[in-house]
Amino acid sequence: MSDLHSINEAINKKAGRKLIPSILVSLFLLAVIFLTIAFIPSLFAIFVGAAVLLATRELVAAFHARGIEVRFAQIGTATAAVLASAWFAGLSGLSISIVVAMITLLFLQLLKGVEGFVKNATGTTFALLYPGFVAGFIFLLARSESGFEYITTLVILVGCNDTFAYVTGVLLGKHPLAPKISPKKSWEGFIGGLVFTSLGSALAFYYLLNHHPYVGALAGCLGVLAATVGDLVESAIKRDLSIKDMGTLLPGHGGMLDRIDSALITAPVLWCVIEVLKRFA
Repeated sequence: MSDLHSINEAINKKAGRKLIPSILVSLFLLAVIFLTIAFIPSLFAIFVGAAVLLATRELVAAFHARGIEVRFAQIGTATAAVLASAWFAGLSGLSISIVVAMITLLFLQLLKGVEGFVKNATGTTFALLYPGFVAGFIFLLARSESGFEYITTLVILVGCNDTFAYVTGVLLGKHPLAPKISPKKSWEGFIGGLVFTSLGSALAFYYLLNHHPYVGALAGCLGVLAATVGDLVESAIKRDLSIKDMGTLLPGHGGMLDRIDSALITAPVLWCVIEVLKRFA
């Protein structure tokens, strides 16, 4: 038993997070995602929307710690409106709502005066676009007639990359991928995630979306690049704001934004791939 405890502690130290709580939280989230998207898609939208609002609140709190004045009441309302528009009106709803929301939020910043305007307006716009706007593409995927297949494919892409980048990074990682941004990430982990995600994506595209496995493998590669960028962007935010995690809501993960950062950036890429295939395949 002590040997197992020592091994677990060694893994936690190298990976930078607690393994067992992380697995349990991930399994719970996966269960909720698949049950809701399969049987009650509207509950899936509510669940994802709540997660995005929690992530937005974490980001706003982190901004406040560095003197960036962004009001969650305003950002949260705008984000909810953008996500609802994406769910009920599709791409046109997402496009129109994000423009209206951005103009409205910038106007509200103007009412506060010119002191600190650039800093606060930039923070406001960023908090609206990330995580709010990019999360809208999850809703675009889910609202389609093939919503279950699309969301399952998205989960496979993000899950394979997170899992196998983590495992290969822990077992083989020696060469840092971006040491100044995220010291725990390694090139070995990136390659492991790339290989297994491409395989998982090839199977998902073939069996779920009826496309050639080569197309799925290419989509998997794009997904890994997007997920890695999402991870690094969130790590860069935390380093710039001098915080370790966005929150403590999810044991083994940190905050909600720490958990969904990869999916936020991967969803628009998957949506673009699917739209291209619809038009040219």
